[in-house]
Amino acid sequence: MTALTYIVAGGVLFFLRAPDDSQQKLPDTASNMRGAAWKVCLPLVHLSVRRASSFSLTNQSSASLRSCSSSKHSSRNQRGIATSMSGGIKNVVVIVAMEAEASPLIERLGLVEDPDKFPAAAPSKCFSGSYQGAAINVVTNGKCSRFGVDQVGTVAAGLSTWLSVEAIKPDLVINAGTAGGFKKHDTAIGDVFISTSVKNHDRRIPIPGFKEFGIGNHESHPTPEMLKELGFKQGVVSTGSSFDHTKTDDKMMEENDARVKDMEAAAVAWACEQHGTPLFCIKVVTDLVDGGGVGEEEFLQNLKAASDSLQQAMPRVLDFVLSRQLAEL
Repeated sequence: MTALTYIVAGGVLFFLRAPDDSQQKLPDTASNMRGAAWKVCLPLVHLSVRRASSFSLTNQSSASLRSCSSSKHSSRNQRGIATSMSGGIKNVVVIVAMEAEASPLIERLGLVEDPDKFPAAAPSKCFSGSYQGAAINVVTNGKCSRFGVDQVGTVAAGLSTWLSVEAIKPDLVINAGTAGGFKKHDTAIGDVFISTSVKNHDRRIPIPGFKEFGIGNHESHPTPEMLKELGFKQGVVSTGSSFDHTKTDDKMMEENDARVKDMEAAAVAWACEQHGTPLFCIKVVTDLVDGGGVGEEEFLQNLKAASDSLQQAMPRVLDFVLSRQLAEL
């Protein structure tokens, strides 16, 4: 009879056989063999465990990397679920480029500047308070230290939005401000628009793959119920870094099916998209892109009236939005 001893190490079965002449001393031989086997196999056990642990950690890391790209796509849904579980929208950030656009709303809501909200070097300003039991933060791009004017445009708007989402973690971001409208779409000065999507018209990159990236086509959170309730117009917001527009810009805005033209919305939408934070834009028309007048003169002439119109529209928007679920907008 041959004595056999087996050891399992790291999922591997090891068999050890005693010589045939050991049959008379089977108990002692078997015991000795088991001891020897453990001496041989114990390092294998440690090695197998280390490899198994390494394999598990590697798999976990790989899974994390694989899920990283999909998490951005699902984060908007996760934010919606979290908002639903918490009883609706309770924390809103309103991004406004110019202080003249924001001041009437800040005064209307009784908001107070919070100088510690953002890093000291950041030009953005935050005005905080509450409305209807919810936290409201109106954020402006601030003034340029060199030229003393409002920091309009995509760069400052993207920065303000990024800082706001990181610091405040809102349930919803609203980009509010003025914009140019289009006479050909029956738009009048003072009309209020809600975005259906946000695109760029001056990021022209005619290279495969980059063309779509340049246009952006950022998502705007759907608001069908709010539009029914409040009666505002809706359409694509097309963003460019210049106040005026070239013939090429006009062609791109036509291709974008733009209803209003602004200088910030696409940057705000991009920053929100990176964080998975829901966004929509509300824009009041100050001038007509295709109206035949001088755009900058119309803008300056109508800025005060448009800002007052925005101040009247925003509380109506907040009254509808607050405490509702995202899916109910």
